[in-house]
Formats: sequence, C-alpha cells, structure tokens
Amino acid sequence: MHPMSKPHLKPGQSVPTSGQYGVFGPRGGYLHQEVTGVRGKTLPPTPKPGQTYKLVDRTK
Repeated sequence: MHPMSKPHLKPGQSVPTSGQYGVFGPRGGYLHQEVTGVRGKTLPPTPKPGQTYKLVDRTK
C-alpha cells in the first residue's frame, strides 16, 4: 500500500485500522518515524506541532 493513499490523522484521533503509522511533517513529507496504532485506541502526540500520522503498513 502506498503511503499517500489514505487521509492523514491528527494526534489524539481514534485509530481506524491497526498497523504502523508514519509521522509526516506539516507540508506532507515523510519523516521516517513510525508508531504502532491499535484500532480503537488514540494516536499519541507527535514529536513536533503540526505533524500528522498516516497508515504506512497495515497489520496482517
């Protein structure tokens, strides 16, 4: 799955699909940092303000 195929999520939003979520900068650049998101849980704060998350690797 290409990282640009799903909408960006903000910190504190509920995780729609379990998997690895990449951290993206304010202008959309991938920052090569990832967190594990569990469906129904909330995403943690990003390292810096203005950053967002996007699903990059769905749990199998």
